[in-house]
Amino acid sequence: MGDILIGTCSWTDKALVGSGWYPPGRRDAEGRLRHYAERFPVVEVDATYYALPSARNSLLWAERTPAGFRFDVKAFSLLTGHPTRTAALPADLRDRDTGDPGLLDEIWHRFSEALRPLREAGRLGTLLFQFPPWFAPGARAEAALHRARRRAEGWPMAVEFRHPDWWREARRERTAALLADLDAAAVAVDMAQDLPTSIPPLTPVTSGDLAVVRFHGRSDAWGTGTKEDRFRHTYERDELMEWRPRLHSLADRVAQVHVLFNNCCADAAVRAAETMSDLMCPATHRRGATG
Repeated sequence: MGDILIGTCSWTDKALVGSGWYPPGRRDAEGRLRHYAERFPVVEVDATYYALPSARNSLLWAERTPAGFRFDVKAFSLLTGHPTRTAALPADLRDRDTGDPGLLDEIWHRFSEALRPLREAGRLGTLLFQFPPWFAPGARAEAALHRARRRAEGWPMAVEFRHPDWWREARRERTAALLADLDAAAVAVDMAQDLPTSIPPLTPVTSGDLAVVRFHGRSDAWGTGTKEDRFRHTYERDELMEWRPRLHSLADRVAQVHVLFNNCCADAAVRAAETMSDLMCPATHRRGATG
């Protein structure tokens, strides 16, 4: 059976920092990460969606975490077709057309080079390519996926779709085959199931190395409300129990499963991660990563 690593989609979220979860004396940048890594073996870096990472931060993240800890790093917004502020680009690239393939190649180069120290230290879990809700299945989307994969050749890659048609019954086998051909792990999601944009809670396996499950909460304001409205949800133990057999099934088919909570309001995500860890492995969940 593969390893099941459980954590959250950020350790620096303002709501979490302000919740009091971090104890006195461990509320600076180094203290927060060390405190988090003592309790969980994996975390998602979402800041890299909004701005390109730096090699310095990659080195610091590696230094402040134990061997075996993993960072799943979210791809920069331009690399997944999201609107990107000009100010988020490096100064020497701000006069370029954001639709220019050459610009995307250069952005990928800088993005990947900044993460290379993290990868070389053995801390990189995967790169998360989360595509926007308007990224619907079709020839153009498939071509974009292949271009993204060619840029990221040799790097671990996970793909999350926000358009529900990718995983509707008539399409799901083709979607799984496409991701397998790209050597990309499929991202399963937990979210409210009564919305037009709801993604079904499927657990396809498209890579023998990794499966990723992201828990977004079950708010009915998904896609319409503020960030707080979209992600405000406190998972009940029974809701998490629904996933216990699914996670075990995934672990039977892949080397590692990453379970990440994105219900980032106050300390709701870390509390849900703690509960899920208790459900999956009650005797060891607080040991952190091993090495």
